[in-house]
Amino acid sequence: MTALVIVGHGTRSAEGVAQFAALVERVRTCAGGTVGDVEGGFIELSRPPLTDAVGALVERGHKALVALPLVLTAAGHGKGDIPAALAREQQRHPGLSYAYGRPLGPHPMLQTALAERIDAALAGADRAGTWVALIGRGSTDPDANAEVAKVARLLWEGRGYAGVEPGFISLAEPSVPAVLDRLRRLGARRIVVAPYFLFAGVLPDRIRAQAREFAAAHPELDLRMADLIGDCDALADLVLERHAEAVRGDIRMNCDTCAYRVSMPGFVDKVGRPQTPHDHPDDPVGGHSHPHPHPHAHAHAHAHADPHAHPHAHAHADPEPALRPGAVAIVGGGPGPADLITVRGRALLEVADVVVVDRLAPQGLLAGLRPGVRVVDAAKSPRGPSVGQDAINTVLVRHARAGRRVVRLKGGDPYVFGRGHEEVLACAAAGVPVTVVPGVTSAVAAAALAGVPVTHRGTAHEFTVVSGHLPPGHPDSLVDWAALGRARGTLVVLMGVETIGAVAAELIAHGRAPGTPVLAVQDAGLPGQRSLPARLDEIAAAAARAGVCPPAVFVIGPVAAFAAEPVLAASGH
Repeated sequence: MTALVIVGHGTRSAEGVAQFAALVERVRTCAGGTVGDVEGGFIELSRPPLTDAVGALVERGHKALVALPLVLTAAGHGKGDIPAALAREQQRHPGLSYAYGRPLGPHPMLQTALAERIDAALAGADRAGTWVALIGRGSTDPDANAEVAKVARLLWEGRGYAGVEPGFISLAEPSVPAVLDRLRRLGARRIVVAPYFLFAGVLPDRIRAQAREFAAAHPELDLRMADLIGDCDALADLVLERHAEAVRGDIRMNCDTCAYRVSMPGFVDKVGRPQTPHDHPDDPVGGHSHPHPHPHAHAHAHAHADPHAHPHAHAHADPEPALRPGAVAIVGGGPGPADLITVRGRALLEVADVVVVDRLAPQGLLAGLRPGVRVVDAAKSPRGPSVGQDAINTVLVRHARAGRRVVRLKGGDPYVFGRGHEEVLACAAAGVPVTVVPGVTSAVAAAALAGVPVTHRGTAHEFTVVSGHLPPGHPDSLVDWAALGRARGTLVVLMGVETIGAVAAELIAHGRAPGTPVLAVQDAGLPGQRSLPARLDEIAAAAARAGVCPPAVFVIGPVAAFAAEPVLAASGH
């Protein structure tokens, strides 16, 4: 018998996690030995993670699974996030295969459950005088939103309600207040708000809050809340029905109105493009959470001949903030090598229409961009020619307002001497959606790549990162050099090639020992990486003789003595 892994997206709601766990246990009980084994796990936010659930089944000898997405509609989570997570499990467990079940809805069991929740809220009041606002999650996928509208119509048919209108809590219209106001204007006096959600979470809580606000503003209405579908026998029976379908190979996906396959009005730009995850506005997990993270180079697959292939899958991994048309992502590219960018940063580059890049950003990443991507050289190099920050801000805003996906690719981390927040503020002031993806800063990476830890037990319990762009004594400098001279921890100086002599003299003048070890690291992580050890009182002269040039990082403190044998020759390079 084929085992079943029930896959949830995840929630920050402890109640929602408990309801998911209760359903998994109920499915085990209801299965009555008809299913090989049952486990459940989440792809993010909650425990247990999917990897633990799959691992438990594999340890018990299962090599073929049914993976059932516990979602009501086939939107981003079902089409992309969960298949990608399962693909990673196959990498972890060679030989593992799975059949991918279809989403739960729409199904008569769910409509019956919804009607029961509505009737409970009515508490004996008649259906004929009751309007229902069916509130779904909302998606950037029009087909998923259409499914909610279909459920609303099916819920209305034959049940005697005055009417059922669909609405959405996020990413789609009509909103909760909008649909309630529509019903009010249609003459409704009693309205039941019915969340089309399985379990507790942030978005169902938001539905209740918005419904309460509307009710307070319209005391003439009798506005009631229906419960969520929740853990129940009907839901467990539906899960087992979907398991049986997957085992038979009967996976009937709706691809006719999928915006990633066919042109849909208002969504033309999605056709043939990777399915990318998104956060719902105001979600506490935003900025997701979904990294977020993904290999997005994939095709819209319809491999119906393969019983283990989801015929409507888009492969990507952990969710990250979406890069939608008209949005900007400020991405830290890491210290230099193309493979040291974060997975989330690379995923956003793969869907970008425009990339605005610094010269210190990993240039190797540009070779992997999609054909036709516009690359704008910001020409920001240390002590060299550069485009003004205001001009860069203008470029970001202009391309975003033209409906393009814009990535601002910077070296290191955008918030470590990268002026990233200036760009965020400029986008925000222009009303352009913006997100920040941290990067690996060279302040730590350069030392590590040269074999030096910035902290080490018994040697350094702190490290400080400063910019050497302005020398000690400069009227615009905000660095307390005197305090750094008295400190005992590691000091990392960025952009200090021209000022290292003045920096060393100032540190010595305020208490640092002249013999303090220093390591200069140039072109960290690149094929030409070179490192130069010296004493603090000799580093300026040694760096000049060796021709140290930007980009270079100076690591000052006892940890610098841990460096391997010097590899920097006095070559003038």
